[in-house]
Amino acid sequence: MTTQFEDLEAVLGESVRALRIDHRLTQVELASRANVSVGALKNLETGRGSNTTTLVRVVHVLGHDEWLKALAPTEQVFNPLDLLATSASDSRRVSRRVRHSQQR
Repeated sequence: MTTQFEDLEAVLGESVRALRIDHRLTQVELASRANVSVGALKNLETGRGSNTTTLVRVVHVLGHDEWLKALAPTEQVFNPLDLLATSASDSRRVSRRVRHSQQR
C-alpha cells in the first residue's frame, strides 16, 4: 500500500521524466546540466525519494521554475523574530497595582 506522499512523489517524478523526454534529453545529459548525479535523477523520476536540491536544479534546467514559485508563499506567513519582538514588548508591560490608602 502506497502513502499519499509516495503517490505525489511518483506523479512529480513522472512529470519530470515527461519534461526531460520533451526536451529530448537523456538522463545522463539532464543530470550533467543540472549538476546532479544520474542516480539522484533516477530516484526523482521514479518517485523513490529525492532532495530539494535535486528537484530545484532539475526543474530549473527544464525551464519550469514556475513550479517552484507556486510553492512559495506570496507573503511571509510567520517570522519567529516577530514573535520575539512581541514577547519582549509584552514582558515590559507590567501590571501595576494601585494601592489606595485605607481610611480609618
